[in-house]
Amino acid sequence: MKNELLSIIQKKFPLVAKPFVVIAEELGTDEETIIKLISEEKNNNIIRQISPIFDTKRLGYSSSLVSFKVRRDEIDRAVEVINAHPGVSHNYEREHPFNIWFTLAVAPDSKFGLKKTVELLAKEANAIEYIMLPTLKLFKISVKLNTTGKDAKKEKVVQPNKKSIELTPLHHKVIALAQNDIPIVSEPFKDIVEELGLSYDEFFSILNELKDAGVMRRFAGILNHRKAGFNANAMVVWAVDEEKGETMGKKAAEFSAVSHCYLRPKYPNWPYNLFTMVHGKTTDETNKIIREMADEIEHFSRRPLYSTREFKKVRIKYFSSEFEEWESDKLALVE
Repeated sequence: MKNELLSIIQKKFPLVAKPFVVIAEELGTDEETIIKLISEEKNNNIIRQISPIFDTKRLGYSSSLVSFKVRRDEIDRAVEVINAHPGVSHNYEREHPFNIWFTLAVAPDSKFGLKKTVELLAKEANAIEYIMLPTLKLFKISVKLNTTGKDAKKEKVVQPNKKSIELTPLHHKVIALAQNDIPIVSEPFKDIVEELGLSYDEFFSILNELKDAGVMRRFAGILNHRKAGFNANAMVVWAVDEEKGETMGKKAAEFSAVSHCYLRPKYPNWPYNLFTMVHGKTTDETNKIIREMADEIEHFSRRPLYSTREFKKVRIKYFSSEFEEWESDKLALVE
């Protein structure tokens, strides 16, 4: 039952007053059993958190994947500098001369903007060289680990039709309160709706409105890959013909083991423009998936970049004062 439970919460967490009752009914058990199982998996650090996943750009934030080339004896200090920024959600060491890889977002009202923020971080981290790799085209972002072993090798990837929305102060307040990890209790949303002064129906209606508009990608459980048994996760970069980039990206995204798939820019010192995150339980399994992908993706070259260390993996706290505070601390560096 545990693996089926992990599969369910990754795909679609019920947005109802008592979500664990709905999950229990699907698995033919009771609410108390589900709460106990999820609590155990959280205590074992297999489930990182259960919360909404928001689209950073739809919230007005500017973001990019960034890589620094840092001397080995300066990595720890560089990581400390990078991780201190509230817009850094993921940060890894990978097997490449460009050895530090992180995602960075800056707030809509940032005084510095994205490029200047990267320059400041690079200078303070004493990076030898850096590259900015913003998303040019998104094909897939959906981390759903195959915990049951029953998922098909490929899946249909459908880009949703996003409804237009104008975010109001109420939307911002809902996002600010709902973005946190939910408590594993019978009514996990009770404190939020009470603080907002909304009914459950009103609260879930707003969340579903955000989802329909693509502002919230989904509400789901996120697993700790390694703790869940997926110990070989590679960021595979491909050099593909720019004219065929969209076709190749769609092919890559169809593989179920691929959680993220993007087109990003090329540079003279960086020839790869198609990025795929591939998840497997072992290096052999992951490499096998990569070979299968290579049979279908027309490419000039490819390179799997395995992470050797994880320095940071958190959710960004949207509409937080931390962004303004970080920039205030750095003003002296740009004056």
